[in-house]
Amino acid sequence: MKLTNLNWLIAIVVLVGPAAPLGRAQNQPARHEAQYRVFNLGAPLGGTFSAANAVNDLGWAAGYSNLTGDNTQHAVLWIYGFPVDMGTLGGPNSAVEWPGLNNEGEAVGISDTPTTDPLGETWSCGAFLPPSHSGHTCVGFRWQAGRMHALPTLGGNNGFATYANDLGQIAGWAESTVHDPTCVSPQVLQFEAVIWGPRDGQIQQLPPYPGDPDGAATGINDRGEAIGISGICQNAVGNQSATHALLWQNGTPTNLGNLGGTAWNTPMAINNQGQVVGFSDLTGDQGGANPNFHAFLWVRPGPMHDLGALSGDAISEALGINAAGQIVGVSYAAGFSNPRAFLYQNGRMTDLNSLALPNSPLYLQVAGYINDAGVIAGQGCVPGACSPTSPSVAFIAVPTGDGGYQVSASASSDVPGGNARATGLEQLLQRSVASAAHR
Repeated sequence: MKLTNLNWLIAIVVLVGPAAPLGRAQNQPARHEAQYRVFNLGAPLGGTFSAANAVNDLGWAAGYSNLTGDNTQHAVLWIYGFPVDMGTLGGPNSAVEWPGLNNEGEAVGISDTPTTDPLGETWSCGAFLPPSHSGHTCVGFRWQAGRMHALPTLGGNNGFATYANDLGQIAGWAESTVHDPTCVSPQVLQFEAVIWGPRDGQIQQLPPYPGDPDGAATGINDRGEAIGISGICQNAVGNQSATHALLWQNGTPTNLGNLGGTAWNTPMAINNQGQVVGFSDLTGDQGGANPNFHAFLWVRPGPMHDLGALSGDAISEALGINAAGQIVGVSYAAGFSNPRAFLYQNGRMTDLNSLALPNSPLYLQVAGYINDAGVIAGQGCVPGACSPTSPSVAFIAVPTGDGGYQVSASASSDVPGGNARATGLEQLLQRSVASAAHR
């Protein structure tokens, strides 16, 4: 999720839950919970906004950064804190908006093209990219070894890539040539969940839940199990497009259920154990007009479990889960105000800010993903200067005190301009990878 577009209520989610009932959200960390050293990755392309929405097991992060003037943004890969501008497919903008970074160094996301959309659609990309996106078609991309490649559609003009597994399969959704009567202007064309790859040019369409015309895939694990949503076309941004939260196994959809609402039922991530996390509306959502979703966890065979929200908050989203079942996301006060990053583990939700080492350079607003070594990527703002219009920048948070990491609390962790090497982030993450490999 990106804070620069908080008024857009993210599209597409799915959740995962344990067989036993989960405890409600609490703010105080358990005694055994690790603390986190926070590294400010800055906004390296000259603007004032950036976000890290993915982190792989190497400690590389991916997301986006605004260019000077904040009118455009590009997808960025941070390799041990060093930013790499991924460029675009010829249009003004690109971004990695989901955890679209695998352990092979492949990144996936969305990019404007130079082509004018012949139907005048804003497409799903309009909820995530700056206003300069207007008028352009937008498609999914695969970035590998310094080159960005466009992913094919189902014959329509637009596509959206969310997640890449270590087998080279990519999840997302793409437009067909069908003019769908359930679309709301300016959306015209039907879209369906797809898996691209593993070979270049391959695209597999996944069926929506029976009775639904449209669908989208939001994640895929290394077993090829995909998650996503289905519903009506609407405007291709969540809401009733996410009537059903789905898990696809061998191309067959399973309904994961919901938390009582009729819309915004969106899975966001799935680990290799098949645990799914995301968000789902509660009862009283007025058909999606009153989004009131909570983070969820779904564990086979279900049902979906409500993870609640941080104390005093009303809304939450689970955005990532690792192999150990640690869950990260964002919790909001009423009206999607005061976003706070959270970590959910051992049956409790904790404000990630309460786990940060003293003198953290950022107030942590969104935790976008967590890798299998426990490293978290996300977005935060400078303490004392946080507001709905203040700059927000990418961060990496590395756990310490659990035996797997050796982090100095005295070294500066404020990293202007996105150069984190001076603080030892490169060496730290490389050590954490080695430690995780030997556990």
